[in-house]
Amino acid sequence: MKLNDFVAERNPEWEALAGELRRARGRPEKLGPDGALALGRRYRAAVADLAYARRRFPGDPVVGQLEQLVLTGRQAVYGRRGPSGSLLTFITTGYWRLVAERPTLLAASAIATFGPALLAALWALHDPAAAIGLVPGRFQAAAHPHLHAVPGSATTLAVFASSIFTNNIEVTILAFAGGLLLGLGSLVVLAYNGLMVGALAGLTIQSGNFAVFVRYVAPHGMLELSCITVAGAAGLRLGWAMIDPGRLPRGEALRLQARPAVMTILGTAPCLVIAGLTEGFVTPRALALPAALAVGLLLGGGYWSLVWLRGVRSGRAASP
Repeated sequence: MKLNDFVAERNPEWEALAGELRRARGRPEKLGPDGALALGRRYRAAVADLAYARRRFPGDPVVGQLEQLVLTGRQAVYGRRGPSGSLLTFITTGYWRLVAERPTLLAASAIATFGPALLAALWALHDPAAAIGLVPGRFQAAAHPHLHAVPGSATTLAVFASSIFTNNIEVTILAFAGGLLLGLGSLVVLAYNGLMVGALAGLTIQSGNFAVFVRYVAPHGMLELSCITVAGAAGLRLGWAMIDPGRLPRGEALRLQARPAVMTILGTAPCLVIAGLTEGFVTPRALALPAALAVGLLLGGGYWSLVWLRGVRSGRAASP
């Protein structure tokens, strides 16, 4: 079947599904028993159409439109759960599926953070005198050669550790809220945070203090950066809903994407607490380099292992 024939034949059903989703507003029960059954039938037909379009017309805009329609339909049909056990389900499965649900946005968020970080690190290696101006004054001692530890009392070390990522909770919230500026705000926050971390890493490499940097950053930093990346992806989710709403009005598309985005942030909050506790009680101990890396890999690696096991694999098993 040619593309034009396919679209002409199936478009009325897609339009009908989009209309039902607008009327349901995320609650299929509003459509009544017959309407809810019709919504389910049209959603399953749209899933089949998407599989066909991906196979026959890869790269065509109709594939992206169908993906958005099917994603919105899936949230309406399967996203709601009864109150019994809902919190436990969210903690063990739901949150991790939300993180894994939009891999393209997650990758974009990671690139927006680590791309500038890499460039800033290379800049600091090439021109440390200029790059040091990007780093807050309290961290500039890291550029001094042969620093074996962060100077100061235990209290000072705790402040240093908790300030490495310039208030991670604030950065996380800004990375999410910036999505309302068509995603540009999220990208700016992520890039700025990456520049700071990259410049500091480059300066410590240039001065021979990189091992000290890793010891004071790795234990909490791997999990913190993971949380910030996920928050950025949630913000980009809001921005993309306004840029490409598919067959829904922009306001409706934004409303439908706001709930999973907010739930992603709420699910990330406990991970930020864990990172904060690590900052306060583990990082100031100035662990040996292998121990610092082990703690960081345990927290950061454990987080992404759960994304894979409870998000990606679990989501694939549950897909219709």
